[in-house]
Amino acid sequence: MSGKRAFLDLLKQEGVGIVFGNPGTTELPLMDAFAVENDIRYVLGLQEAALMAMADGYAQASGKLTVLNLHVAPGLGNAMGMLYDAQMAGSPIMVTAGQQDTEYLVQEPILSADLATLAKPFVKFCAQVERLNDLPTLVHRAAKTALAPPTGPVFLSLPGDILKNDGDIDLMQPTRVAPRVRGDLEAVGAAADLLAKAQRPVIIAGDCVAQSRAHKELAALAEALGAPVYTEFVPNTASFPSSHPLYRGSMTRSQVGVRQVLDQHDLLFSVGGDLFTWSLPSTTEPIPKGMPLIHLDTDPWQIGKTYPAQVGILGDPKATLPDITAEVGKRMSAAAKGAATARLKSATDAIRGEREVFRAKAKAMAGKTPVQPLALLEAIGSMLPKDAVVIEEVLSSAPGARSLINSDDPQSFFALRGGGIGWGLPAAIGVKLALPDRPVVALIGDGSAMYTVQALWTAAHYKLPVIWVIFNNTSYRILKQRLVALRGLAEQADKFVGMELVDPPIDFVGLARSLGIEAQKAKTVADTTDLIAQALKSGKALLIDVDMERNYKPM
Repeated sequence: MSGKRAFLDLLKQEGVGIVFGNPGTTELPLMDAFAVENDIRYVLGLQEAALMAMADGYAQASGKLTVLNLHVAPGLGNAMGMLYDAQMAGSPIMVTAGQQDTEYLVQEPILSADLATLAKPFVKFCAQVERLNDLPTLVHRAAKTALAPPTGPVFLSLPGDILKNDGDIDLMQPTRVAPRVRGDLEAVGAAADLLAKAQRPVIIAGDCVAQSRAHKELAALAEALGAPVYTEFVPNTASFPSSHPLYRGSMTRSQVGVRQVLDQHDLLFSVGGDLFTWSLPSTTEPIPKGMPLIHLDTDPWQIGKTYPAQVGILGDPKATLPDITAEVGKRMSAAAKGAATARLKSATDAIRGEREVFRAKAKAMAGKTPVQPLALLEAIGSMLPKDAVVIEEVLSSAPGARSLINSDDPQSFFALRGGGIGWGLPAAIGVKLALPDRPVVALIGDGSAMYTVQALWTAAHYKLPVIWVIFNNTSYRILKQRLVALRGLAEQADKFVGMELVDPPIDFVGLARSLGIEAQKAKTVADTTDLIAQALKSGKALLIDVDMERNYKPM
């Protein structure tokens, strides 16, 4: 058997049905094998960063092992920013890159490099295949590691001669590490003791809640405690149903904002939550001194990483939360259960009132031009079908997105996790490939779109009916906001160097059409929702360029 044939057969053993890629000379043996391959689909992208984000979107939406094939050092280098995002999201992606033939690597041929070392900081496992007989071992090892909790990307360097050579190859069999790790029962009991006695508990839900499909289990615990549930700062999944009466959205992403929330509570329970990734330093301690912290996570590194946990539990939320809920029920006195019922009513009434006020505020802006972000988010949320999947990367326009757009199932919402912008536009393509029967609507900032706009060609080529809504404020608006917050020279001069996208303005309609995607301009909220409705009805791809409010001063 040839190495190229063995590689594809190994991927099929691992359940892979799609390979994302952009080929070069070192990938020619593999592309030769694809000429007669009927079971694995090759999806071509025109730039590696866009491809990496496509693979990331597919991996997150499907939960399956996803494969991305790049070309030597420059191809891997182009993908590195989006690989960082995939690492932060814990996406199970096997990234492979072609390498020059092993027999003359010592001569340092063009495009070669130590690829495994280059990828190492951003992956769980990395290796170069040095012998054909080692190919099955390393592919299976990489796949097992990518899918084992905590999931994440892995990397293999594939020299050209490994793929070209023939040999007697034992393909072996895949291995899977069962993901439902059940938390230590002693720790579960300790957590239950604290939760049963708490008078004002609060919960932060992280992405592993959605990844483990634990919405129902977390909701049951929150209701038993009468505890409001916040999402982490940069949730890239629907980590808790947005329509649930105890859903409070996200805290303000600042130490002061978090402290203002936590000062109202006497215990914090983080279920895979990010505690906490800040953008700027502060002298304010976000967690009140002496507040008990219970931290459940699938990744031991995250537990107590920055803020000491009184109880740390390594476990899968779906497997562990029922144990905690049951033990809390056993430990709560009648008086404690009565207090929890009162908290539940008080919290749901307060949250309902906040939502009504927030939605009314958004609706009141609907007639303004240029379009206000809150108004557009509310209008889109009100008209999307229940099975719609929303991809969000609108940065400065994002606050309120998950509160205004329903995201009730674990595959209904995906957003930028790592902060490396340019992810959302191509990620929507990967999500659509993973969930072909669900409408996919991507809300993308104009600055973000320009990092990976080549991805539109892939959607056109494979006839993928994604809808992109460009929130176009003709600037890097979030940077202006952050610079104003510094109260420095730029604010005084009202001058922002390197943050304007106006001379010339970007023609997103013309750009999209040049890449094969129909596009339209929208100047009002109604224009935008009408165009979305038309695209949903037609089942065709559409990009909508919306003239957005450009204000960057504090509201």
